[in-house]
Amino acid sequence: MSTRQRKGFRDSATSSPTQSPHPREVMLSPSRSSDHSGHLPSVGHTRPTHARLPVAEQPKFVWITAGILFVLALALRFYKISKPDQVVFDEVHFGKFAAYYINREYYFDVHPPLAKMLLALAGWFAGFNGEFEFTNIGDSYSIHHVPYVGIRSLPAFLGSLTVPVVYAIMKESGYPTAIAAFSACLVLFDNGHVAQTRLILLDAALVFFMACSLWAYIKFKKLRYHEFSPAWWGWMFATGTFLACTLGCKMVGLFTFFTIGAAVLVDLWQLLDIQRGLTMEQFAKHFFARALGLIIWPFIVYLSFFWVHFKILKYSGTGDSFMSPQFQETLVGNELLLNSQEIRYYDTVTIKHKDTKVFLHSHVDKYPLRYDDGRISSQGQQVTGYPHNDTNNHWQIIPTKALPATGRGRIVRHMDTIQLLHVKTQSYLLTHDVASPLMPTNQEFTTYVPDEENTGYQNTLFTVEINEGHEGETWRSKSGHFRLVHVPTRVALWTHAKALPEWAFKQQEINGNKNSQDRTATWYIDDIIGDETGEDILNRTAKVEEKKAKSMNFFKKFFELQLLMLQHNAGLTADHPYASNPINWPFLITGISFWTENDEKKQVYMIGNLISWYTCVLSISVLIGVLGADMLARQRGIRPITDDIRNRMHNNAGFFVAAWAFHYFPFYLMNRQLFLHHYLPAHLASALVAGAVANFMLTESIEFPISYASHIAPARRHPRTHTDIGSRAVAALGAITFAMIYLFWYIAPLTYGTPGLNGHEVNKKRLLKSWTLHFQAKFHESDEIEEPAD
Repeated sequence: MSTRQRKGFRDSATSSPTQSPHPREVMLSPSRSSDHSGHLPSVGHTRPTHARLPVAEQPKFVWITAGILFVLALALRFYKISKPDQVVFDEVHFGKFAAYYINREYYFDVHPPLAKMLLALAGWFAGFNGEFEFTNIGDSYSIHHVPYVGIRSLPAFLGSLTVPVVYAIMKESGYPTAIAAFSACLVLFDNGHVAQTRLILLDAALVFFMACSLWAYIKFKKLRYHEFSPAWWGWMFATGTFLACTLGCKMVGLFTFFTIGAAVLVDLWQLLDIQRGLTMEQFAKHFFARALGLIIWPFIVYLSFFWVHFKILKYSGTGDSFMSPQFQETLVGNELLLNSQEIRYYDTVTIKHKDTKVFLHSHVDKYPLRYDDGRISSQGQQVTGYPHNDTNNHWQIIPTKALPATGRGRIVRHMDTIQLLHVKTQSYLLTHDVASPLMPTNQEFTTYVPDEENTGYQNTLFTVEINEGHEGETWRSKSGHFRLVHVPTRVALWTHAKALPEWAFKQQEINGNKNSQDRTATWYIDDIIGDETGEDILNRTAKVEEKKAKSMNFFKKFFELQLLMLQHNAGLTADHPYASNPINWPFLITGISFWTENDEKKQVYMIGNLISWYTCVLSISVLIGVLGADMLARQRGIRPITDDIRNRMHNNAGFFVAAWAFHYFPFYLMNRQLFLHHYLPAHLASALVAGAVANFMLTESIEFPISYASHIAPARRHPRTHTDIGSRAVAALGAITFAMIYLFWYIAPLTYGTPGLNGHEVNKKRLLKSWTLHFQAKFHESDEIEEPAD
């Protein structure tokens, strides 16, 4: 028998293809396998059910293998977990968030809260009191007696548990134990996964729950002949729960939703086929069951994470200023509760921009007559944004209507028209149809000193529009977020982070935004400097006493936070020396420097195992190439791959490729900061593909059936077959795994941050020239190595 025949390749000109007697399964459904030669293959073969199971496929051995993989994963991830005993990379953020939970102080972050709450729980169990602030990378844990090992143990444990889950995915998909263990080893011995999952970071939880989602969905799919049974419902709801947990760790968990969602759509499309024999009522039952278990239930679970999040974080904290005034007033001790006061006409106030935190400011200096681009200014008094307290930040609120001598009629309210008088120069805030210095499409802001004819009066009129304000609502300091809209032109007072030139002392530009509803055109009264009466401002509304936190509808809080998370996530566009593009990730062109220690020349450099990652990339290429060639051949009436193997490759390996694609390609659409660790979920999916491709290359057989039999599935009555992969295939997989292990330990000093390496040793570990390692030795023309200065 030729190698071509042994791999399942057959030419339709010499033999007709074997047609499967079983209905084609949708994701995990191979047809019946058979040996057409009458001889046992030399590489691997299928054993019928009446034959004794290979030792490697016996339940006891399968469980022992899973246990060994788990123990090895624990050993690699807990090895020297106490090193370094300093804050490493993003521990500076996520350790700090754990402290906020323990102190119950509100904070804001772009990621959902589940993984951070789990880290806080680990810290609480370890005895962390929340006093350490995680201020800077390199801050010592030992000096401050932080139980950091206990907190790091949670991600290390979840990272370890991910390895047997990968193994379980492959076993549930019908692959031999050796193939399943090989896929698990691609994750087990990967330096990138190890480095990322032994620190106080979120990715260990993200990747674990992503893997569990795939595993649970495969279990659910295998019960397709037991529809609406307790086990069928149970695994579907388990899938939904894991999906919610994945999204609850990071917003990129949406990619796992897309993966499962695509598989479900294919499944429903197959069920809709009239040949399946389902009535529309039966199909609707399937549709709504999946909507309940995989959409509604995950949404409820996801909501529960935020309910717990809000319940824990009840006190005012660093995240207050990101939220709306209504949200802030639900936090105990928030400044809005303590110091928010009514604004009255003739009050002198300071006005601060909500996003950039600069004060509305003016000074006697004028705009230059001509800007660098040749445009002409009004040469009016400069109005800028200034970040520090200064008397040039003081503005008095002037009425444009008659006021009563006393009483509530002197309070400024929503939609009132006002003037703002700059106290220091006694000139009124003004905007007019003159282009601003930096943005020709926006209007210039300046000030105006009234003349005898008062010709500029109309251009000094502004409307106070309180965000979400109602008619007659009182304008308040701190809490009364507002937009100041120019009456004649309808532009809003606005600023942005770009600084003006030296002629404006590098202060921030203030201009008129034509989109008056722009969210970033929001300001608030930071302080009331004084009023016309000289009375105690703090007592003008009521007796000063500690106020109780207000209540706010949970869903309003939830959706406000979701919107802010998405906006700020998209806004993470600043440059970073170790940021990278998605095209580089599968090839490990560059890694991330997590931590360095100059004295002993130690460093933690997050980079993957080249053998593991290149094996996965090659496997995806092989699979796509083989399936593409098969499709072309079938167009010419040739069937190079038997239907049973082809179905398995399409329905199972194809599912894994979809998981890889959904977790990888969306990053090309993002403009935010991206790092190598964003590829870890996709790498796990590619490890599953690598196992499927290895099975195709090393054996001609598949395990059948993998779905659970029932009385409604006559096809399931055919004899069960098991794959015996053969000793040579095991040896080939073992050789690749041994090479991975060797490379893992070779670059382990970069993964664990110990021991320190001299310049010559660092150069040896730099396997690709694009890796930017610290403490590299410099080469002279004579190729002698010179140790660099720190």
